[in-house]
Amino acid sequence: MNYTLPSHLSDLPIYKKAMDIIMLSRNISTYLTQDLSYLNSDGTEDGNIYFTGDIIQQSTNLAPEIINAERERYSDKKHKHLESLDLLTFRLYNNCKRLEHSSSNGRDYLPILRGELGKFRKLQRSWMLTL
Repeated sequence: MNYTLPSHLSDLPIYKKAMDIIMLSRNISTYLTQDLSYLNSDGTEDGNIYFTGDIIQQSTNLAPEIINAERERYSDKKHKHLESLDLLTFRLYNNCKRLEHSSSNGRDYLPILRGELGKFRKLQRSWMLTL
């Protein structure tokens, strides 16, 4: 991500938590992909492997939405970024739940990511009030 950050943004707890979620989801996804990349006995692939890419994509989009919401001057456009952030966290949480039902040893780490998402949501609620 090559964004020029406002000086105060890197100090925001929600931004720091988003960066933690990005790193955690990438590590978990790498671990899960190794387990889920093998073909089943009937020659089909495990459909859960696609959710590993989804959690990376959704977590990577958290930080830019925070940046965009902070930079936006008009409240209606700011609310669009906040709604997008809500949708991303909702989808990320649901994809974590889906991956917990996969046949991988890495699924044991997904509750950690969901816990971090819970903390992110709490930070998000308080941060939204400051905008």
